Amino acid sequence: MFDDVSALALARFQFAFTVSFHFIFPAFSIGLASYLAVLEGLWLKTGRDVYLQLFRYWLKIFAIAFGMGVVSGIVMAYQFGANWAAFSDKAGPVIGPLMAYEVLSAFFLESGFLGVMLFGLDRVGKKLHFLATCLVAIGTTISAFWIIVVNSWMQTPQGYAIADNGQFYATDWLAVVLNPSMPYRLAHTLLGAYLTTALVVGAVGAYHLLKDRKLGRSAQPATKIMFAMAMGMVAITAPLQVLAGHEHGVNTLKHQPAKIAAMEGHYESHDRAAPLILFGVPDDANQVMHYKLEVPALGSLVLQHDIEAPTMGLDKVAPENRAKVAFPFYAFRVMVGLGVLMLLLGGWAAYNAWRGRLFDGVWQQRLALAMGPAGFVAVLAGWITTETGRQPFTVFGLLRTAESASPLAAPAVAASLIAFIIVYFFVFGVGTWFIIKLMGTEPNPEDKGPGKEQTVDVGSLPPDAPFGFQLAE
Repeated sequence: MFDDVSALALARFQFAFTVSFHFIFPAFSIGLASYLAVLEGLWLKTGRDVYLQLFRYWLKIFAIAFGMGVVSGIVMAYQFGANWAAFSDKAGPVIGPLMAYEVLSAFFLESGFLGVMLFGLDRVGKKLHFLATCLVAIGTTISAFWIIVVNSWMQTPQGYAIADNGQFYATDWLAVVLNPSMPYRLAHTLLGAYLTTALVVGAVGAYHLLKDRKLGRSAQPATKIMFAMAMGMVAITAPLQVLAGHEHGVNTLKHQPAKIAAMEGHYESHDRAAPLILFGVPDDANQVMHYKLEVPALGSLVLQHDIEAPTMGLDKVAPENRAKVAFPFYAFRVMVGLGVLMLLLGGWAAYNAWRGRLFDGVWQQRLALAMGPAGFVAVLAGWITTETGRQPFTVFGLLRTAESASPLAAPAVAASLIAFIIVYFFVFGVGTWFIIKLMGTEPNPEDKGPGKEQTVDVGSLPPDAPFGFQLAE
């Protein structure tokens, strides 16, 4: 059945499948942990139970997403040993300690305080609980840092030497950690996580605003605050993400020009004024882009800030070192297109807030609802761009993907792949369904702070909400 499919292709697909499932959850939980810390901080500062409502509402969702992220991450270690044993053997002396640092400095921190965060609000002091929430949020960020360090070193390796047996080993750990692409990838990843969370929170708020309007009832203050904070975050982080993505692209051009050529669809080099190809149909066999829709000279201007700058194409890359163009080319355009929509949504929300009509814009709320999954799609498109664009290498320019795989037969890899697909769709499908079901309910106005007897005041709201959005009706 699998005679026509290589074990390498199946192993690559399995890793892509499992890591895509895995990263969906950290991309959400990184931003959501920070959002929970902000909500609890606002509750402690203002004493308003509306922030506690939102905290408890999103805490349940965070717990499920965090748990699924941890479970799906365990599979990564299994695959390194099973399907990518050669990579683990050769790159392990560098990659292994970095992954261990992630466990020691981040996972232990998260797991140590997660129980207090989830179950300790009525059992420990408010300040101690807030500290636990902040430490979990910090732990998720530290975890992202180490994972990005690992991936960035594989993209732009430095601070290493290669032993006679072919193993990499570190000669300068600081150079390994602070490799050339790491700061750009870290900023891009964290902003992507914050945007992903903001879009989900905004979609949930928009859903309940639209539902309340349809039923002819007034929206809860918690729903309004949820929506306002999310739109504020989108308005702030979307432009920052565009800037971070641009700087990341400039850095990639410097260190991985072949990847940029694939992303931009430039099969041919340009001595000057390279165009920006908006769309086309890549043809790797003939090294040509069919049906091109392009803007003359804009490619040089965007990437090199010089309209006359020359740009390298794939014709300057040895044929055996060229990436398959279709994956990075299309994935990059999906990511950029969604980024433009995020800018539109954030700008629209900021304009409506300035007019004092943030909660009256039905079409803006519908766009916010539709954009709920956009962050996940953009994050996956970004990872597809960067990972397929560095092919055919696992450690860029040094260790080829074909040399990294375990000597397994295709049926053996296929068997584990089928098992993963079945288990993943069942387990994570149920978890995702339950998260969406929780999002379909509004925050409970009966939630009270620890030790409080009074009911929650859902009356008038302050004239200024977080991020300056007007919440007064």
